[in-house]
Amino acid sequence: MTLRRALITTLALLLAESILAQGQDDVLPKQLPPIPDTPARQEVNTVRMADPDTFMEEDLGLAITDGPFRPSWESIEKNYPGTPQWLRDAKFGIWVHFGPQSAGESGDWYARNLYKQRHRAYKNHLERYGHPTEVGYKDVLRTWNPQWLDPERLTALYQKAGARFLMLQGVHHDNYDLWNSRYQPWNSVNIGPKRDLLREWADACRKHGMRYGVTFHHEYTWWWWQTAFGSDKQGDKAGQPYDGRLTMADGKGTWWEGYDPRLLYGIDLRDYETVEEKAHTGWSPPKAGIFWRHLDYARWYATQWALRIMDVTAHYDPDFIYTDGTVEGPFTGNGTGTGFKCNAMQTVMADYYNRCLKNRGEVNTFSIIKFRHPTNGAVNTAEFSFPDTINAVQPWIREAPVGDWFYAPGFTYDAASMVRFIIESVCRDGNACLNICIKPDGSIEEACTAMLEQVGRWMSLNGEAVYGSKAWQTLGEGEMVKGKLKTLLGGGLGKRHAEFRFNAQDIRFTEGKSGALYAFTMEVPAAGQTVAIRSMAKGSPHLRGKKLKKVSLLGYDGKLHWQQTADGLLVTYPKDASLSISAVFRIDTRP
Repeated sequence: MTLRRALITTLALLLAESILAQGQDDVLPKQLPPIPDTPARQEVNTVRMADPDTFMEEDLGLAITDGPFRPSWESIEKNYPGTPQWLRDAKFGIWVHFGPQSAGESGDWYARNLYKQRHRAYKNHLERYGHPTEVGYKDVLRTWNPQWLDPERLTALYQKAGARFLMLQGVHHDNYDLWNSRYQPWNSVNIGPKRDLLREWADACRKHGMRYGVTFHHEYTWWWWQTAFGSDKQGDKAGQPYDGRLTMADGKGTWWEGYDPRLLYGIDLRDYETVEEKAHTGWSPPKAGIFWRHLDYARWYATQWALRIMDVTAHYDPDFIYTDGTVEGPFTGNGTGTGFKCNAMQTVMADYYNRCLKNRGEVNTFSIIKFRHPTNGAVNTAEFSFPDTINAVQPWIREAPVGDWFYAPGFTYDAASMVRFIIESVCRDGNACLNICIKPDGSIEEACTAMLEQVGRWMSLNGEAVYGSKAWQTLGEGEMVKGKLKTLLGGGLGKRHAEFRFNAQDIRFTEGKSGALYAFTMEVPAAGQTVAIRSMAKGSPHLRGKKLKKVSLLGYDGKLHWQQTADGLLVTYPKDASLSISAVFRIDTRP
């Protein structure tokens, strides 16, 4: 504790002085103090990280909006009124996972991977821009211009496709803010498009009555960006440093004069064990631990992280916020939270909820924290795959991209894959959010538009089985694979998913707001085929003593032939029905 106290900087004092100078209306400081000095670099991979289990979580001490919420999990759980009903009602959202990393047309993590000599992103960067010793990611930011991006038109298209909320990327791991950021000069208003993209999306959502949240992925930028401090291992440029090592003084006379590269790339942390190794071997973070030689910088970094989110909640009033990661939350000292332990997440949430109370009169918002255990005030999410069973313990969203998280050529656009992803989510009591990749110029491909329109037609016919639904007594029935129900594949939606085959006896269930039950066939039955719904057989424990009153087919007005037997609910699919992707039977019951 003595060493930790000795390392405390003037950060808290500077912030407090700035806050007091503004009066009581806004707790946000006008600006951050400068980046603190950092110790001399050591040899790569020679410094052991401190044990996160023995490092006490620090309180950032940031001022927050007045209200009952304090920056602790105990206070948040005690005061949060519960996840708003609108999330269950909405059920389906679209991810706007878009930013300058699309410029590389190399899929996800282009900014990091362009500094990996053998990666396709590196090769694409050489062809498009030049060598990263001369033209790095900062220069991609300068030239990126999504001139055809029309948030209002796309919001209307997404709404027509059936989406009820949007997740808007605020900042990705590349550390470039897509709004008029108070605390990050490397942003879309200053550099690149010269547009407040977040404001455009938020205005479009409000115009169309669409809920929206903002996502923040910068909590592990400091180790994610370490590739930019390296160099080629072989070839003519071997040993020549990439542009991550540039200093503010190096910018004199250049287009980026006055912009500190450390505010974009962070600082070189490769002294610590595994940081250099993990920077080049996959996506995983370095070994869990604390960057103990850089505690002043760590506090500054966590403070800037928090204030950037607070800037957005104060000025863009989102319906939810989202933080990325692989563990319980940012700055936990392990996983994607490696490096520091502090209450940055709790500080952001407490300020957000108090601000909502002040401005909205209620807390009808929430915070998505990936992989957070059930916590009142937090919504869970994960990528790609689905739980094996119904999960009604906490609200959650399952997310995936169509193709990849950022654009690359050759994506497969398949409406059936999107619809089945939604069904697999809602039958387990979750929500679905799918990323639609936008091209570097802000447009989307014609095949993508056609896919969204087809999804919209399906949702317009079958939305009552999705919106406001909850899981039934069992999530589904059908073919078993290795003792588990056959389920849509994980990963980004693509060719494998389009070719993945279900049949009409692969069935999923939901219960609607009216109390009606819904049975989704994962493939449209053949004309005249009898579908046997085993879970609704006479005497089935899933029916809990209820009797079947009426069975109908959504999108079909003709007479439907059905009977309930000891083997199941037997429904004959009409020969004159013309449905696509999935047929949905509505089953009304009586006591």
